[in-house]
Amino acid sequence: MPKVTEFLKPSDLAKLANHQLLARQVVEGFCSGLHRSPHKGFSVEFKQHRQYVPGDEIRHLDWKVYGKSDRFYIREYEEETNVRCNILLDASGSMAYQGAEAPHSKLGYATRLAACLAYLMLQQVDSAGLLTFDTRVRKQLPSRSRPAHLQQMIDELADTEPGGETELGVVFRELVPKLRRRGLVVIISDCFGDVPELLKALAHLRHARHEILIFQIWDKDELDFPFKQWTRFDCLEQAGNRHMVDPAHLRASYLENLERYREDLKQGCYRNRIDLVPMTTDQPYADALGYYLAKRKHLG
Repeated sequence: MPKVTEFLKPSDLAKLANHQLLARQVVEGFCSGLHRSPHKGFSVEFKQHRQYVPGDEIRHLDWKVYGKSDRFYIREYEEETNVRCNILLDASGSMAYQGAEAPHSKLGYATRLAACLAYLMLQQVDSAGLLTFDTRVRKQLPSRSRPAHLQQMIDELADTEPGGETELGVVFRELVPKLRRRGLVVIISDCFGDVPELLKALAHLRHARHEILIFQIWDKDELDFPFKQWTRFDCLEQAGNRHMVDPAHLRASYLENLERYREDLKQGCYRNRIDLVPMTTDQPYADALGYYLAKRKHLG
């Protein structure tokens, strides 16, 4: 079992000590940080009784009421959690890339960023969940607000290895019914794929009234294309797909296409009121996250 400190260094947590990740919009009818959730759970404060129906957990029966009325009633409680955050982690093959000067692969960086975000949410007494995916959803940990949930999430992050190819648009459309309650959806991915299809899927999530935040993870090699000599490029999502190329012949067109791709994604996110936050793996993740959270708080 990995220790929390293997993913979250005390020095990193100190950098985040004065930051919060608050929802900008009303989530499930309540403003972040101020009010109770409208959902009736079984966690904090008694809300009301309702009549038992088949499928209810027997442990929530109120036997005192049964003794008085000869009928079965369930005790319902009100959850105190303000924001329900689900972290969607891309574990596809392209996330395995690690440049020669990068301290982490993109996935290694992403898992540590996810751990930081989960820590922040639980520190705020909000709830955090985790969902990993490549071609399909691999693992889903439901959103919880218990402090012990952080260890469960870190266990899963530590076990996450890069997989095969993915089409984000398809995966995100499949996720909509799995995210039953509106909340904050944090996507950590390189966002490689068909941009129009991705934007359609993100619009579908927004239509379900989720607030969406995307941390787009880059290796500097992908942005700068620093290769000088003949280089073999291996596709990380399709085994055996490799090419020997002269980078000098590719660089200009690669950078042009990259700029077009980034602008299309940026404008599409803007239209859908989605925060798109580029991060490179050479940036300390706690510093990059702290900078974004400070900017988010300032802009409101």
